[in-house]
Amino acid sequence: MTSAAEHGVALTERAVAAVRADPQRLVLAHDRFAGPWVDGRPRPVAPEVLERAVFPSGRPLPPSLRRWLAYDSGMLRRFGWFAEEGADGVDALVFTPRPLGEIATAEFGEGWGAPFGALSERFDECFLLPGGSDSRRVLATGQADEHGEYPVFALDVDDLPCIELMYPGLDVYLADTAGLPLRRGRGYSGLAADPVYLRRMHAHARSRFGGQFHELCLDWPA
Repeated sequence: MTSAAEHGVALTERAVAAVRADPQRLVLAHDRFAGPWVDGRPRPVAPEVLERAVFPSGRPLPPSLRRWLAYDSGMLRRFGWFAEEGADGVDALVFTPRPLGEIATAEFGEGWGAPFGALSERFDECFLLPGGSDSRRVLATGQADEHGEYPVFALDVDDLPCIELMYPGLDVYLADTAGLPLRRGRGYSGLAADPVYLRRMHAHARSRFGGQFHELCLDWPA
């Protein structure tokens, strides 16, 4: 059995505590362009705004995202999760998702990004996250797991364009990126070897890739 502290809001709370201890440290030690976890002071979203917030598709926000936004919205704003602020400042929580192919093309260029467009119908509501050097991290909404979380994928164009399940939810992504120790095997989908996250990883693999953990993107436009 796994502990509740290793999933969802409780795990996100631990990630928040790790960031709060040094909020100006870089999100990614290898990439200063990703910026700090918190640029200046935290910019929390008001509870009444979070209470009514949903994604444009109508899908509910995962519990981890609600908890993170209650602490800070700035880092996700820098990565394009929301529309520009209006007169209400951070209370103007308007999500701006993109289909997978649009994110891939923006990040990798037309040549390497275009093949991901073939998956845009299945991955229609995606958000970019900090991570990788030649690769990228993307949260994609859809079928949530037992903790109400949506998976985070790695997009890679080394050799062939590929999408691979990397984290079972934003909760685990935040914990890992913030430096909490996780047990993992090798490769992007190494958390599938962790008994704590194995069940969640396999659930997302079944719903997204028919039981596999990755899919090659070989459909280049003519």
